Amino acid sequence: MPHTSGPGRVSEPREVRHPLDPLTAEEIRVGYAVLAAAGKLTESVRFPQVLPVEPDKATVAAFGDGDPIERRIMFTLLDTATGKSTEAVVSVTRNEIVSWTPLRTDEYPYGQPQYLFEEYERAEAIAKASPEWRAAMTRRGLSDRIEHAFCSPLAPGFHGRDDEAGRRIIRSLTFLRDDENDSPWAHPVEGLIVHIDLTERRVIRIEDEGDVPVPKAPGRYDAASVGPARTSLKQVEITQPDGPSFHVDGAAVTWENWKFRVGFNAREGLVLHQLSFRDGDEDRPVLYRASVPEMVVPYGDTSPTRFWISYFDAGEYLLGKNANPLELGCDCLGVIHYFDAFVADDRGNPVKIPQVVCMHEEDYGILWKHTDLDGNAEVRRSRRLVISYFSTVGNYDYGFFWYLYLDGSIELEAKATGIVFAGAGHPGSANPHAPEIAPGVFAPVHQHLFCARLDADVDGTRNDLYEVDVVGIPTGPDNPHGNAFTWRPRQLHREQEAQRLADPSTARVWEVRSAERTNRVGQPTAYQLVPRASATLLAQPDSTVHARATFASKHLWATRYHPGERYPAGDYPNAHAGGAGLPAWTAADRDLDGADVVLWHVFGPTHVPRPEDWPIMPVDYSGFLFRPYGFLDQNPALDLPAGNGATAGNDDHCHHHDH
Repeated sequence: MPHTSGPGRVSEPREVRHPLDPLTAEEIRVGYAVLAAAGKLTESVRFPQVLPVEPDKATVAAFGDGDPIERRIMFTLLDTATGKSTEAVVSVTRNEIVSWTPLRTDEYPYGQPQYLFEEYERAEAIAKASPEWRAAMTRRGLSDRIEHAFCSPLAPGFHGRDDEAGRRIIRSLTFLRDDENDSPWAHPVEGLIVHIDLTERRVIRIEDEGDVPVPKAPGRYDAASVGPARTSLKQVEITQPDGPSFHVDGAAVTWENWKFRVGFNAREGLVLHQLSFRDGDEDRPVLYRASVPEMVVPYGDTSPTRFWISYFDAGEYLLGKNANPLELGCDCLGVIHYFDAFVADDRGNPVKIPQVVCMHEEDYGILWKHTDLDGNAEVRRSRRLVISYFSTVGNYDYGFFWYLYLDGSIELEAKATGIVFAGAGHPGSANPHAPEIAPGVFAPVHQHLFCARLDADVDGTRNDLYEVDVVGIPTGPDNPHGNAFTWRPRQLHREQEAQRLADPSTARVWEVRSAERTNRVGQPTAYQLVPRASATLLAQPDSTVHARATFASKHLWATRYHPGERYPAGDYPNAHAGGAGLPAWTAADRDLDGADVVLWHVFGPTHVPRPEDWPIMPVDYSGFLFRPYGFLDQNPALDLPAGNGATAGNDDHCHHHDH
């Protein structure tokens, strides 16, 4: 029988066979039990964040199959009664607390643990119970619509207000719904902002400004609301009669020349470990670890309703904890392998996210082709391995797709979709910060700035970093005919020097070179980070969002590897005054020559919403390429079979000889 879109195979993390394996349900349970036995838990303690503690590189490098493995988990504990929080590292191998570190959230520069799911419901209940909120709704003539109103839970940013600094704050905006199944984003109540202290469980204050009418146009997009589906599309079938070309052993994957490990955690979501590319009989390291550990969504609106918005979807809300179970034939198409994952809920219980990571192969058009002077053609088809997951944070949905190619390239594509965050305005009016995308619906300009962390190990941990520009040469002795141009590599020796902007006008790339190995033409083996043109943070340098999201002000940062440096905006960006993460680490200006270099690459769309984005937006794509440059001595895909298994029948059709 051919393989079609039937049930995908699934890997569930049940046993630990490698130090980098994802957390299991049993490990989360053991960690909780250790904390409970030590008397650290009360009825009011919750767990905003539970993450695996990855062992140091030396431990991983020395590991052999069957060796003992010590597993540790970092629990962030929040006492919801007092607002006090603590980080605890627990060895679930030795059943003991390794460290216990109170967080100084009441001291400058502050910072708060990530939000609990239960706090979303708590915030709405507090808002709706407030006499001031009810009075505002009544003043606006909306008292009869309170039942189905939605009070959204929104991270507050940081603005240094006396009644907020050092406290666990959330803001809430109100949206109307026609019924409990209506889209909660289509009918914003403009100018009504509720400021809530989650610890004291009270409204600090309410702002109620203006009398803009609530938009009436529906925001539903489900099949029943849209009407009959078109019937013109013919069915597409993806079949692999012999099954997929990859092999999965627990979290370890082999596909063609690639080897890597699949990881997943509650904050970063999908993580790829130990990517290597086989060259002859050698598996050569490329990346030790690849992930997207942070993203910021800053808004460019000056209105009281939204000027403070700058969501950190990993650091405030947890991308992995909000990940979706994926569906065959919808999220993924073809012969699929799924990976389940476990995260902890607010109370520290393990929760399974089934089929959270999808892996499959895709045909990707032509990899190489040539027709010679005699009309003889040789062509080989490209294929890529796709490893992906999706996370939904409130109104937006984010897909993260890692692609591995047969030519040794790695690509990351972020897919932003979902529902734009809308405000209300007078129909037909002009707003320089928010275009009107539906009658009375104004969607503010904003950015989605992702930060990928690439722990490069190009032929080992000793690497150098270069910036390479292609430049024209002034007409003169070096360019007598005016046609010449060249490439100019410049080594970035230190961390302060390695804070760079992309430049499409010079085809700028950043090159990670081995400090030890050369190729057959005597040049260092290397990989290039190829950026796609995109804006960096547009907020002004004196703004609070710039202080908190400084990482997003450059396309590239590079650091000397340190195991504690994982999140580019710091460990707790929620309600943090700023300066943490990359700006703090790079202040040391460490030497990058021959170092274990980590790249931090910022990319993503700057969104001026359009009518076509309503009521649900088509995917907006962004990303980058990490490709071999002199890493290999020749095209590594010369030995692909003609046809590359892309079609049935005689593969010889991809050799054309004109007699």
